Amino acid sequence: MSKKDEGANSRRDFLKMAATGAPLAAVVVATSGTEAAAAEPDLASDRMQDTAHTRAYYDSTRF
Repeated sequence: MSKKDEGANSRRDFLKMAATGAPLAAVVVATSGTEAAAAEPDLASDRMQDTAHTRAYYDSTRF
């Protein structure tokens, strides 16, 4: 029990850095201020299109 495990400290340090780094990254992304314009829909494609409607949905669900 008196023996210290160096691996435990490195895991704890990683978790501390991850816990503080993620909110900082989110703030940087949120304050960047650039917004991409929605592309014109390709009616020939059967895939989901990047339109203002889908952008509004993604904004409402915070993807």
